[in-house]
Amino acid sequence: MAAEGLIGASALALRERIAAGALSAAELAEAFLARIDAAEPEIRAFAHIDPDHVRAQARALDEWRRRGRPIGPLHGLPVAVKDIIDTARMPTENGTPLDAGRVPAQDAFVVARLRAAGAVILGKTVTTELAFLHPGPTRNPNAPGRTPGGSSSGSAAAVAAGMAPLALGTQTGGSVIRPASFCGVVGFKPTFGAIPRTGVLTQSPSLDTVGVFARGVGDAALIAEALFGHDPADPATQPAPAPRLLDTASAPPPVTPLLAFVPPPGWDQAAPEMRAAFEELVAFLGQQCETVRLPPAFDEAAALRERINFAEMAKCFHHYERRGADRLSHELRAALEAGKRIPARDYIAALDWPRVLNAGLEEIFHRFDAILTPAAPGPAPEGLDSTGSSIFNGLWTLCGVPCITLPLLETAEGLPMGVQLVARRWDDARLLRTANWLVRHAAGGETQDG
Repeated sequence: MAAEGLIGASALALRERIAAGALSAAELAEAFLARIDAAEPEIRAFAHIDPDHVRAQARALDEWRRRGRPIGPLHGLPVAVKDIIDTARMPTENGTPLDAGRVPAQDAFVVARLRAAGAVILGKTVTTELAFLHPGPTRNPNAPGRTPGGSSSGSAAAVAAGMAPLALGTQTGGSVIRPASFCGVVGFKPTFGAIPRTGVLTQSPSLDTVGVFARGVGDAALIAEALFGHDPADPATQPAPAPRLLDTASAPPPVTPLLAFVPPPGWDQAAPEMRAAFEELVAFLGQQCETVRLPPAFDEAAALRERINFAEMAKCFHHYERRGADRLSHELRAALEAGKRIPARDYIAALDWPRVLNAGLEEIFHRFDAILTPAAPGPAPEGLDSTGSSIFNGLWTLCGVPCITLPLLETAEGLPMGVQLVARRWDDARLLRTANWLVRHAAGGETQDG
């Protein structure tokens, strides 16, 4: 297969070719390195990449296979890693000059899992400053004059530009779902606590969640399944068996899913293109979709999430402020100052709200398979001075529920707009199955009742 065919293929297809011996890890690595060489000067998705190290990993994996050793579920697949996730003997600089030259001694939990599954660590992708709001240099592959979103800007752009089949990101507000929407790829933020965060920059321990980027739902399920698990070092995780994400996502639903279109808080901020597209989508789904309104209490979610985020960030980033406040962006300094002014009673009270809001969502999930809602207010905004609004993401992050962006919509100019599906906590596998059904249904595929 030509290099163009390799970089355009799904991760699942590439895995099958490698497993069958029709493709080597070294050949695949060279295809993606060539694509990076061609696209990176314009897109600027990577904070660090070492082609020789990529080739060495691929050769070692090919030698492992030649010896007849068992291969892992990600054997030979290149994965790009957001630059707030530690990688042993590879720079992890967190998007700030205060960490310039920082090289961790150990892999983060998720990177160790990737290596154990046979993945090739392709490189480190650009993050906004300390995974907050100040943009990095990355451009949107669909329109280089528009933002790729943030804070996982490099990971979303790398997958969208064909520079990586899979990538890791994180979300504290909307940092997986929004950039996936802007760049036109699949972004999956699992249930809070499903993927351990040991070795990942801590911004807000009550909200921080590791997520993934891919071209398709099956690819997202493939990599996420390799990362789910329990880590005693991360108290958000639980000692429970990991779900069979890929098998479930690939299976037809037992009955045709029923979706609840939920106009999110801030729906009046949606662009006309997004509102019109959702009207068409809801009409297309017909009896499989009903409009459901959230109670007024949900209107407080954005402020509650921000209160938790800023209070915890003031604590977690205090050492950066102490080391060099003058080298932090205006956006970050303002957030840290706001976090310091939040009374302890208000912060503690805000921590109670996810339980209350999830109880309200349970009424929806008791009847519907998933919530259907926009992933962002519209297409990627023009300019590179902002990463765009996360108004349609913070509620779901606060509740800790799993979400996925599907690149099903676009503007008249061809700019992508994402559809977001949301499910109840720990229903990640079912969410992926419903997402796969929606993608096939939107493309004219068959649905199955039973």
